[in-house]
Amino acid sequence: MLVATWNVNSIRTRLSQILDWINQSNPDILCLQETKVMDDSFPTEPFEKLGYSVEVYGQKSYNGVAIISKIKPENVKKGFYGCNDFNQNIDIFLDQKRLISADINGIKIINVYVPNGSSLESNKFEYKINWLNCLASFLDDLEKKGELICLMGDFNVAPSNLDIHDPKKYEGGIMASEIERNALNNVLKKRLIDSFRIFEQNTGYWSWWDYRNNAFELNKGWRIDHVYISKELSSNLKSCVIDSSPRGNPRPSDHAPVMIDLNLSDNLNDINVEFFEDEDNFFEI
Repeated sequence: MLVATWNVNSIRTRLSQILDWINQSNPDILCLQETKVMDDSFPTEPFEKLGYSVEVYGQKSYNGVAIISKIKPENVKKGFYGCNDFNQNIDIFLDQKRLISADINGIKIINVYVPNGSSLESNKFEYKINWLNCLASFLDDLEKKGELICLMGDFNVAPSNLDIHDPKKYEGGIMASEIERNALNNVLKKRLIDSFRIFEQNTGYWSWWDYRNNAFELNKGWRIDHVYISKELSSNLKSCVIDSSPRGNPRPSDHAPVMIDLNLSDNLNDINVEFFEDEDNFFEI
């Protein structure tokens, strides 16, 4: 099962590029972020013609997430439903459409668009950390239910200095601060693993390049788009790739798709994988 995530930075602007990529890559599930369109204006028909069902949670001009799937999603939920342990009123997160989830093939697919935060001194940064804390509580509830999880999207956080082309230049700044990394680690709680780092331990791999200063042409990027899976699924994970080719299109999104291949032929109820761990990552043995 091929599962992909892509911040498309406007579904209507990139529609032809997205359809071309689907025809080339043939994902079973594609999670989109920053769709920037109301639900009733989302272009569902072109995806349905390709055999996909479409679930959306959007708003005008900003944010917005969608799950496009060959397999009909079940139990589709929008936002932080049932988030019981978070100590702040989750109503503050209702206006921004940033999370959609569904059950597909026995896995809880969770698509997120984490707030950018603007700068460490802004109110938007406080909102970002609170949002991540609410996501952690949301996952705590799912963990108690024994859900197998695939959490993906644009996290607007580089997990380590390996994920930034010039870490010294951006050290301690937005998307690279210790506060954000700690908040992300609190979301993961070592129950979820970074699919990409299962296969690649080195730096030099990016999923986002600023539109400014020829960042893509100079390969000055960040890895801020991630696919995290329950550690129990590690033995089912066959690959994780960042496809940078769409970033070279005319008028591209500033993000590239990230895709994993999960072999679900095994009985998910019988998964039993042992791990050893380093400071930040789990590895299958």
